[in-house]
Amino acid sequence: MDADFFKGNRSKLLSLFNDSSLIVLTANGALQRSMDSTFPFKQDGSFWYLTGIDVPNILLVIDKGNEYLIIPELSVVREAFDGAIDIEALKTVSGISQVFSEKDGWKRLGSRIKKVKNVATLSPSPAFIKSLGMYTNPARRKLVKDIEYFNQDIKLLDLRAHLQRMRMIKQPAELEAIAKAVDITVESLTVVHSKFNKNLYEGEFEIELELSREFVGRGGSGHSFVPIIAAGARGCQIHPVNNRAPVGANDALLIDVGAEYRNYAADLTRTWARQPSTRLQAVHSSVSEVQNFAVSLLKPGVLLREYEEQIEKFMGEKLRGLGLIKTIDRESIRKYYPHSSSHYLGIDVHDAGEVEHPLEVNTVLTVEPGIYIPEEGIGVRIEDDVVITDGGVDNLSAGLLQSLF
Repeated sequence: MDADFFKGNRSKLLSLFNDSSLIVLTANGALQRSMDSTFPFKQDGSFWYLTGIDVPNILLVIDKGNEYLIIPELSVVREAFDGAIDIEALKTVSGISQVFSEKDGWKRLGSRIKKVKNVATLSPSPAFIKSLGMYTNPARRKLVKDIEYFNQDIKLLDLRAHLQRMRMIKQPAELEAIAKAVDITVESLTVVHSKFNKNLYEGEFEIELELSREFVGRGGSGHSFVPIIAAGARGCQIHPVNNRAPVGANDALLIDVGAEYRNYAADLTRTWARQPSTRLQAVHSSVSEVQNFAVSLLKPGVLLREYEEQIEKFMGEKLRGLGLIKTIDRESIRKYYPHSSSHYLGIDVHDAGEVEHPLEVNTVLTVEPGIYIPEEGIGVRIEDDVVITDGGVDNLSAGLLQSLF
């Protein structure tokens, strides 16, 4: 992505927003890992989409077509440890020529905030999302406090819907990056599959290391999310991420991973077994049929909510055929199929997009039904990455066979 890509995205945002309000957006902040060390930095997806900048604590300001960046003040010690911010690099990647220090930038921005009625930004998430059991990055909440410091009566306008709509439809350069991330993942999983069939792995962690090496060696930047490598009954858990269990000779293996390439993600899942039982083969076949059915439904104009409802009913038929449920109702189905079949894919693994907006050409989705039977120690998921086309979908990961063996 060159500067024209990010400049184009900012221009598109202004045309969709169609308002002369002051726009202020923040990068993510660095997060503490322990004591004085931080976790590896991951940029806010929408901020990167508009700027291409992978540096924490930067502000983007768009004021009646006048754009500028505000960079944080770093102490001498911080610069010695982390390095100084490369201002020329920020200008080059973003296409924004004006860059101000924290002091000068906020003097300019604060003066404008005092005079306007509205500021448009990305609304912050709650500090803690109980349903996900996680704390969120505080950068957006800090920005809101800083804005309100200059004007307590300010009205904040939320840009999330506009950026969701924009990010949902992928541009050619984005499709190319996603396809490359998928190719890297397919090639790497093919290597792992061959070694798994030869019983060359003693533990899940060996597979994680193998994939890390393969992803980077093939041009990726690493994993697009914490890899899920689950041997045996651990495959019944949707997102086990410690990857420290042994891989037994007779264990099935559920592996859900994706490479990252130029900030874009892949997300693929396969379930393999060297000597699958008849029951495991039946479950795998049912999941494959559900996935094929799901893919057949995808085309421009489809609403994901209605699509998921159709898949749920079809999954119910398969679960009843496997003897797992007697009646096809939501509660019974969700006992063995507790997640959705699709999510948007792009800069983020679970990318921005609107569930109630009809699918359009160049939308990228995962298709990942699964059946999990804890009482039998069986978990099967199959996931591919597809792009919506005029005629339906293009399966970007078609090169990776679905076979259980």
